[in-house]
Amino acid sequence: MKVVLFCGGLGSRLRDHSGDLPKPMVKIGYRPILWHLMKYYAHFGHKDFILCLGYRADAIKEYFLNYNEYVSNDFTIRNGGKEVCLEQSDIADWNITCVDTGLKSNIGQRFKAVEKYLAGEEYFLANYADGLCDLHLPDLVETFKKSGKVGCFLCVKPSQSFSVVSIGEGRRVEKIEYVQDSEMYINGGFFIFHRDIFQYINDGEELVVEPFQRLIEERMLMGYKYDRFWHCMDTYKEQQELNEMYEKGDAPWEIWNPRHHKGRR
Repeated sequence: MKVVLFCGGLGSRLRDHSGDLPKPMVKIGYRPILWHLMKYYAHFGHKDFILCLGYRADAIKEYFLNYNEYVSNDFTIRNGGKEVCLEQSDIADWNITCVDTGLKSNIGQRFKAVEKYLAGEEYFLANYADGLCDLHLPDLVETFKKSGKVGCFLCVKPSQSFSVVSIGEGRRVEKIEYVQDSEMYINGGFFIFHRDIFQYINDGEELVVEPFQRLIEERMLMGYKYDRFWHCMDTYKEQQELNEMYEKGDAPWEIWNPRHHKGRR
């Protein structure tokens, strides 16, 4: 399946710490989060990517145009440095379509802008490009295809450290609990759609507002609860947390690397 990645946002809450880079290009380790996410999908055989570009589209284009596999992979130098042989490759078999979908466009508009690149596809994946997880993706795909729904998104517990408060009559606090211990779920940004999704999106509409409301009314939207690892990178603190995991060698999203998921599925 093709994978649509929404890469056009400003990432304003990260700007003070990442210069003027677009959020998908902010690094975890020495690779941008966008690479980590694409590597995740490629691990499951989904290597045909459509990048919906906006803010600093040039930075993303230049990264892939000038991609150096020798920096990202193991290699052997022979013949006094005259010959360099890669031990493995990562993006050599990826197809990457870069589409300028507008500087100020919302997600729905960006999605509509790449509809023509999805012609002939019955199902396709999509992602906000600012979060990572260790979901066994085929489970989600199989469940969705059997459901007969038009859309599906991953429902996860928030990664932020805040408390949820329930207020009753007279402003009386009835309950307060850590958000990850509550029954609260949020949209994790991992989507799968049937091609009929475009029939639900009108010009100018935000994807999860009007189109999703129409799907809800027709009972054609599915939520897939997931309680294992998911982490977004919306703030500098969250970027630090992901980098700390990576530096410790405990990066659960690196399911393509056996050293990082012993005991995981």
